[in-house]
Amino acid sequence: MKPSFFTLLLLSLLCTCVRAQTLGYQQPDKAILDLVDVPLAPSVLMDDAKENMVLLYRDAYKSIEELSRQEMRLGGLRIDPATNIGSRTTYYNKVAVRAVSGQKTLKEVTGLPASPKLGNLSWSPDQQKIAMTHTASAGVEVWLLDVATASATQLTDASKTPLNANLRDVINWAEDGQSMLIKLLPESRKPLIDGATAVPTGPTISTADGKKAQNRTYQDLLKNPNDEHNFEQLALSTIVRLNLDGTQSPFLPTAMYRSVNFSPDGQYLMVSRIERPFSYIVPYSRFPTITTIYDKSGKMVSVVNEAPLEEVRPQGFMATSKGRRSMNWRSDRPHSLVYVKALDEGDPAKEVDFRDEVFQLEAPFTGEGKSILKTIMRYAGIQWGDDDTAIAYDRWWNTRNTKTYVFDPSDASKKPVIIADRNYQDRYSDPGNFVTTRNKYGSSVLAVDGDNAFLLGAGYSEKGQFPFLDEMNLSSGKKERLYQSAYTDRIESLRDYDPKTKQLSVRIESPTDYPNYFFRDTRSGKLTQVTDFANPFEALGKVHKEVITYEREDGLELSGTLYLPVGYDMEKKEKKPMILWAYPREYKDKASASQTTANPNGFIYPYYGSPIYWVTRGYVVLDGAAFPIVGEGDTEPNDSFRKQLVANAKAAIDAVDERGYIDRERVAVGGHSYGAFMVANLLSHSDLFAAGIARSGAYNRTLTPFGFQSEQRSYWEAPEVYNTMSPFMHAEKMKTPLLLVHGEADNNSGTYPLQSERYFNALKGLGATVRLVMLPKESHGYRAKESILHLLWEQDQWMERWVKNKGEVRP
Repeated sequence: MKPSFFTLLLLSLLCTCVRAQTLGYQQPDKAILDLVDVPLAPSVLMDDAKENMVLLYRDAYKSIEELSRQEMRLGGLRIDPATNIGSRTTYYNKVAVRAVSGQKTLKEVTGLPASPKLGNLSWSPDQQKIAMTHTASAGVEVWLLDVATASATQLTDASKTPLNANLRDVINWAEDGQSMLIKLLPESRKPLIDGATAVPTGPTISTADGKKAQNRTYQDLLKNPNDEHNFEQLALSTIVRLNLDGTQSPFLPTAMYRSVNFSPDGQYLMVSRIERPFSYIVPYSRFPTITTIYDKSGKMVSVVNEAPLEEVRPQGFMATSKGRRSMNWRSDRPHSLVYVKALDEGDPAKEVDFRDEVFQLEAPFTGEGKSILKTIMRYAGIQWGDDDTAIAYDRWWNTRNTKTYVFDPSDASKKPVIIADRNYQDRYSDPGNFVTTRNKYGSSVLAVDGDNAFLLGAGYSEKGQFPFLDEMNLSSGKKERLYQSAYTDRIESLRDYDPKTKQLSVRIESPTDYPNYFFRDTRSGKLTQVTDFANPFEALGKVHKEVITYEREDGLELSGTLYLPVGYDMEKKEKKPMILWAYPREYKDKASASQTTANPNGFIYPYYGSPIYWVTRGYVVLDGAAFPIVGEGDTEPNDSFRKQLVANAKAAIDAVDERGYIDRERVAVGGHSYGAFMVANLLSHSDLFAAGIARSGAYNRTLTPFGFQSEQRSYWEAPEVYNTMSPFMHAEKMKTPLLLVHGEADNNSGTYPLQSERYFNALKGLGATVRLVMLPKESHGYRAKESILHLLWEQDQWMERWVKNKGEVRP
């Protein structure tokens, strides 16, 4: 008899027969270790004139000591209260400058602090300097990089005037490039409360007034009045003007400033600040917010928006707020404010001709503004061109449809022209992204040549990937292809295009050639190399890599990237163990689901979450195996989730087995997050695998009752779907060894650490072979080097025992 849900729940809560194991951090086999402990190539910043290049270096991992610093989790934020910046911030620790052409001597930036921890980089308006933050032991401070001299100077001292970087948006340049606005910690800030030792003043009470508040299972929310106090103190800042000589002057008084944005001409400033009341069920992004316009001297001009606390929203991914939203400056005009309002009151269930309306508001920024556009579906953004031309986008989740409009923002009587109307999951029909350039205000606008705009596309097709550059006449809609990459042994990604010089910025890579940057002349085809980064993973240089295609039992075409073990003899074809790694994705049509974006010519780049390491350990690897879940018409994808999941897995194993590479009795399956959910379902409902690895997953969907992943229905609307899909409800069916891994500080919506803990207890109590590894201090993605090395060791040990040596008696 199948155990009931309540039996399983009781079992998971009361089971005390779990053997705890204390084990220090371990390191994987040397073949894997040698691929982990390598220096990263730098990130590349180029100015728009393509004259100077700034190279930013960072460590691949943090240390467990860094992750062990005090951390406050409040309102959806994770904050280091000692330094007042995000506790999980990634820092650069070295900067170098080099001319893009001519003399290419690399100059390491001088004058930086010892052991720099740099972030929040911001170009000056003339792109001659970069302002950035350094996180010192006393807090965050501002430093200035002079690109021409490759030297850095300190502008603020954290021991005297520390910055508040808790709500980001720390540095905003003035239009003349001689000063910037920064957020400082206020002197009046009250001490924080230690929630672990504070004496409660009363119970924490939540109420509901009968309105539906169907919110997702957010994490790191406020929980009590102490959290409210701490959030407010950590959000408070004072805005000051910082000059390039380091002098400061007051600008705006203390408040919980969320964002600060100068108008393109620098004459006005839009400032949003958070207000009370706070919420215990939604993150700070939905707390009450007041948006005010000031002139550049700090004098208030007008309050332009007062958004209330938004705990209640209609159901569905396309639901949105009722009032003004997406408020921003129009980038092609000096100081025109633009915002959006829902014509369906934010409720996707209401039938209307147009979902959203876009308004433009001029100084002094009072009243409603003038309507400049209505979108058929939910507004998804605008790329501004000039007074007469702009490109708008909308989208609708339920149908996966997106539209692209060309419209005249100066004349709302002119009907917008739809230039693209497509399924956004259809990658083969993707027209690409419009090329932008910097205008006289230093803002990003459409790059045009007369009536012609330009599109850079990824170029996925049935025959492979061939990125392209198109010229499009915005009046007629006609296109001309200016360039298309013809490589069949490498990938040429098109990054940028300059219509004046006819020059493309591209990045080229192959399985063994590390990605490097080049310029390509579209007229002559001439290629000029800009960077020369070496391949740090030479051990994978001779690994065979190919994209294989195969069919599911219902005829749906699938694909995956296949790697053969190091030194594999393709003529001898010895049958090897395999690990299959995947992530399910939902589609509303089979045609889109069958498309592939895998490219065999991509650089083989192992990272902590990758299964590619195991080619060094004698395994065949099928990475990125397609796991589409399709629901066409009125049928939702998840209505047949399990059936399609097993069909995808069987088709993948069959395809590699037919090629003669594997012993199908020794196949492992792995996945992270929703991929872990996939793993648990596959092991419960098929006998295809010898073992599984599930990292940071969710296994009981009743703990995410108002939707998960791509599921919009609530538990009460589709209880059978939730129960059928939940591995926890079918724990008694688990007969395959499963390795569960989870970060103890997971902050992802729905994947509470509790999910793995309770699932492990249920499996243990029912006699399954299972191991639970909880990584201290780690979030949804893992950061500490100690954690990552141990993770790789755990995975390697698990597969050696239960896959490669399946059936052998081992301690």
